[in-house]
Amino acid sequence: MSILDLILIAVGLSMDACAVSICKGLACREQNWRHNLLAGLYFGGFQGLMPVIGYLVGVNFSSAISSIDHWVAFVLLAFIGGSMIKEAFGPEEAVDASFRPKEMLTMAVATSIDALAIGVSFAFLPDVNIAAAAGLIAGITFVLSAAGISIGSVFGSRFKSKAEIAGGVILIGIGLKILLEHLGILA
Repeated sequence: MSILDLILIAVGLSMDACAVSICKGLACREQNWRHNLLAGLYFGGFQGLMPVIGYLVGVNFSSAISSIDHWVAFVLLAFIGGSMIKEAFGPEEAVDASFRPKEMLTMAVATSIDALAIGVSFAFLPDVNIAAAAGLIAGITFVLSAAGISIGSVFGSRFKSKAEIAGGVILIGIGLKILLEHLGILA
């Protein structure tokens, strides 16, 4: 998997957290750099941790299903991407302005479940350095989530659904690329 693929996956995964950060920024009465930092740390931290957990789980099963690993990666990425696109067209979720640990922890875990599944799919791919991938996912999510607070406070919620759609399309595209490369259609 190329560095560009990993960057695109990281951006795609971070779109849920970025969308929540935009909504949190919209709900905040005033811009505060601590809110940006907290959003980046919570969302980036969990987005980086979950692929590692998923990878460790997936490694235990990778030898048992190595003949269909490309299909597993494709299905997981397509499902996660499709879910993100579907959420973009669904009803607005209420997000409050609280940055208390309980609320932030809940949202960080909720937005990183898809990263857990990506970690499982990484276990089925032969050339993924999980430490580098998790670090890249965490870093990109940190930056986009921290920026999301400011974007929300300045521009409002009009970018939330576009971010989710973009993330979903990116993940589906990466899954399709993995499948087509394995089938020999893409070189």
